[in-house]
Amino acid sequence: MQPVRAHAGDLHIPDILDLLHHCFAYMDGRIDPPSSLHWLTVEGIEQTCSEGEVWTLGKPPMACVFLTNKPGRLYLGKLAVDPACRGKGLARQLIELAAARARERGLKVLELQTRIELVENHATFARLGFHKVAEDAHAGYDRPTGIVMQKTL
Repeated sequence: MQPVRAHAGDLHIPDILDLLHHCFAYMDGRIDPPSSLHWLTVEGIEQTCSEGEVWTLGKPPMACVFLTNKPGRLYLGKLAVDPACRGKGLARQLIELAAARARERGLKVLELQTRIELVENHATFARLGFHKVAEDAHAGYDRPTGIVMQKTL
């Protein structure tokens, strides 16, 4: 299956939002503060399409990732795979796409963040070649709320 880049105005942008809500629902009640996904809108995804990149796999989307340039690295956000499609290499395919996009820009690092409570995600990303480089805290929190992971290309 070939990745497809979404663009502002695409008819399947609402499907991407639905996929994200479905994939991230298990976090409700587990993470503090709540996921920023609760405030994400179709317009927000379209803005990401314009300022960065949004890639999907499948129709309707079974997986997605948001890519944003940061100094010296490419940031992966909202990486999601429909639970019914997990174990088929879709996340790996999107990470390989991100690596290719980073190399095209001369970047040698992929970066993502995951919540401190989601230890299963830490393990998944470690299996995909990422390693923890830092902890961070959301504004107003005096304890770590997330970890930053990077993969050197």
